[in-house]
This record gives sequence, C-alpha cells and structure tokens, in this order.
Amino acid sequence: MQLSLFDTEEFYEFPKDLLEYRENFLSREEADRLKNHLLQTVSWEQRTQKMYDKTVITPRLTAWYGDNKKSYESADRNTSSTNPWTSELLALKERIEQEFGYRFNGVLLNHYRDHNDSVAWHRDKESRYGKRPVIASISLGQTRNFDFRKKDHHQSKYSLQLPNGSLLIMKGDLQENWEHRIAKSTIPMRNVLI
Repeated sequence: MQLSLFDTEEFYEFPKDLLEYRENFLSREEADRLKNHLLQTVSWEQRTQKMYDKTVITPRLTAWYGDNKKSYESADRNTSSTNPWTSELLALKERIEQEFGYRFNGVLLNHYRDHNDSVAWHRDKESRYGKRPVIASISLGQTRNFDFRKKDHHQSKYSLQLPNGSLLIMKGDLQENWEHRIAKSTIPMRNVLI
C-alpha cells in the first residue's frame, strides 16, 4: 500500500523508497502491554541540548537501549550510555528485522508525557548513522502527528497520524531531503512513546 499524506491544499504520496508504514503492526493489546511495561521499567532521562547558543531542557524524556558499546550521541554531542536490550525490546527489534529485512543496533525511546512534549524539526543525518540510515519508529499510546517538510522548501508540510501500534520506517534519501518533528498538540494527552 502506498503511503498517502494529506494537508489542506494538496495530496502527496511519499515514494516507497523513502517510507514504509504499517498502521496496525502491533495489536492494540500488544501495544498497550508494551507501553505500560516501558512506563514502569525504563529509567527515563530528561536531557539538555544546545539550540542557537543556548542550553535548553528537551521537552520529552528519553532512554537509549542497544548493542554493547553502542552509545547514543545527539547532534550537539550529548552522549547517553547504552542500556542493554530488554527481552521485550529485543523481541520487537527481531520481529521488525525479520519482517522487513533491515538490521538495527539500538533504539532511542522517546516519552511524550503530555501534549506539551515535543521534538523540533530535525534530520537524523549524523555520520554515525551512515549516509542513508534506516530508522524504524513504533508509536505506543494516543495518536500523535508525525510532520514532514522539505529541507529547502518549508512551505511543503505533510502530516501523518501515528496511532497506537503503528510502525513507520524512514529510509533512502529521506534524511537528506526532508525534516521531521513531533509537534506540541492542541489535544490534551499523556504517555505517548515513539
């Protein structure tokens, strides 16, 4: 199925070489069970990062899990230590790898505690990911919008709703030519993990 994104002006289809999307990758029961488990067991951190010569607190909580000796380093060179894979996260990683044929070495968990938590426009294009990184994203909890815009044409914005249990895979030249974000929401919500 071709992924289609809508805005108020036009219809746009992202090519399959940039995105893969499965709305019900996890059943509602699987997604709810995993969300509740992660909320109870993860040691969440609130990080700081540099933005425009200021140090700011990120408006979400994060945790990095992955292969031994793989640390997560953000664009501003902030480094998080790696937590070893839990059996639940490892099983999910292996399920995605088996079904889609990609290999992953870590996961950055993002906990959006309420509608005010967000992540700003960015591209996951640091050299440590390689030239054309493949990034899988599972959404757990209430639906949040995942916004895209062309790197050099900010007027072209598209939004995809990520409901509970959905899987979005970004790949190809997406990180080269597009930015993405999770914006603040006007709808009150809590405990969304992406």
